[in-house]
Amino acid sequence: MHQGNCTATLDFMLLAFPIELELEVLLFLGISLIYAIITTGNVLIMLAIWGDPHLHTPMYFFLGTLSLVELCYTAVVVPQMLITSLQERKFITFIRCSTQMFFFIGLGSADCFLLAVMAYDRYVAICKPLRYTLIMTQQLCIQLVAASLLIGFLISLMLVVSVFHLPFCDGHGIEHFFCDVPPVLQLTSNKTKLDEVGVFISGILAIAVPFILICASYVFIAVTVLQIQSSDGRRKTISTCSSHLAVVTLQYGCCSFMYLRPSSSFSPKQDQMLSMVYTLGTPLLNPIIYTLRNRDVKAALKNVISNHIFQRKSAGH
Repeated sequence: MHQGNCTATLDFMLLAFPIELELEVLLFLGISLIYAIITTGNVLIMLAIWGDPHLHTPMYFFLGTLSLVELCYTAVVVPQMLITSLQERKFITFIRCSTQMFFFIGLGSADCFLLAVMAYDRYVAICKPLRYTLIMTQQLCIQLVAASLLIGFLISLMLVVSVFHLPFCDGHGIEHFFCDVPPVLQLTSNKTKLDEVGVFISGILAIAVPFILICASYVFIAVTVLQIQSSDGRRKTISTCSSHLAVVTLQYGCCSFMYLRPSSSFSPKQDQMLSMVYTLGTPLLNPIIYTLRNRDVKAALKNVISNHIFQRKSAGH
């Protein structure tokens, strides 16, 4: 971290938090409410999938894993945001900042690859239905999830090393709510084109590669759907993919704009709002999208809630 007149930056100041007490309180309450809904929604989905034997299939295994990853993804950022918002001096240490970025990017990248895995699962189910159970074995499902996490954290490690090996000579005030790549990169000095290319390649691997795999899966799915003679059959087939497509559109739309662009186009206020969308908005909407558009999950959730109420009444008596 020492280079020329540069000194080691031990702490970073998070500058995105409002100065006014009223706005701080509103921000704290708003984020707390959203985080509570995210946690409740994803936990309910996992409980529904775990508790209903009818949902012990590859598709719901991946959905449950996606919910778990998004729980961890928000837990990396949101609790620290809430704690920082209550502090007078809104600092985060160098070690905590780099660790937060590592897990945030790792889990976010794994999330992207899980969406690609879910697209592949839909491809096999629709295009090769007779071989579905032979292809999507339990072992393969576990391997695909493990590979998504491993690739995600390898990309994150490469990205974090490429960012934090640079000297921070341009101050220590991060124009953000947490340690994300674009605002932290703005503080580094002596950036070269090679450094920016390394960050861009990490974004390509984490976002563009799984998105291409998703598009390829849906091209084959579209060809198969067009060959279905019955309009009712086409509608039912499309409905099994609609929730996934909605989540993919939301996730990749925000992430692509945030990470697949040159650092010179960084805009603090715009990026702060956008990061809140993919940090809080996507994990918030995912459980809603998957439950509202999925009868099986809704039925399983009703059973989980009714069984919980019944057990509490029984315990009361």
